[in-house]
Amino acid sequence: MPRANRHFIAGQVWHITQRCHQREFLLKFQMDRRRWLYWLYQARRRFGLSVLNYIVTSNHIHLLVHDSGNNAIPAAMQLVSGRTAQEFNKRQGRTGAFWEDRYHATAIQTDNHLARCMTYIDLNMVRAGEVSHPEEWSASGYHEAKHPRRRGSRIDLDSACRLLKFDSPKELLIARESWIDDQMCHGTLEREGMWSDSAAVGTLEYALMMKRALGFSNPGRRARPEKAGSFAVREQMARYRSRGSTLSP
Repeated sequence: MPRANRHFIAGQVWHITQRCHQREFLLKFQMDRRRWLYWLYQARRRFGLSVLNYIVTSNHIHLLVHDSGNNAIPAAMQLVSGRTAQEFNKRQGRTGAFWEDRYHATAIQTDNHLARCMTYIDLNMVRAGEVSHPEEWSASGYHEAKHPRRRGSRIDLDSACRLLKFDSPKELLIARESWIDDQMCHGTLEREGMWSDSAAVGTLEYALMMKRALGFSNPGRRARPEKAGSFAVREQMARYRSRGSTLSP
């Protein structure tokens, strides 16, 4: 399997995915998902990580972040992934890997593609058949948006509003509700691999720019047309499936 992309360029938004070792359901209990969320909060507090959205499923995570150029993303992923794994192994008397060896990062253009990617993340557990609406899954950025935390907030609402061009968190939440309803009523709940398997997703111009910026000279890494007029610099990645499960990023 090709090595997962995790090159970062300041100013870009990145959709990060990471799965549990051998696709096991190591995050199936709420307590374990809460520990991942705790360390995500710590990553924001310690490193200034700009979190736009997230979801923790039973065997993988999605994290949408904005790179402000402070090298926060690698430090944050090391902290969150490392501490989650250490605590889990200690509680379970377990040894060995908790995560696959690398997380994957996809650059997302900050136009309607960002809104679409955010909605795709929100609908993850609906696609998996675990819940009927995103609000029902507590380990998610959408649930946090609907039920704001007085302490320990993980979402960078100022950056999310600025990047998506909304004047307030309330306006952004109303828009997210609309995007979700529209997708559930009129769209598709199928997996869209471009959000998780690509190096970059956006317009053709953006995809070509990111291909050059990431130094991809391999002819196989072309900017390929995707649905709804999008283009993606694709990479062949293993699917996030486990023993017949429908959970996939």
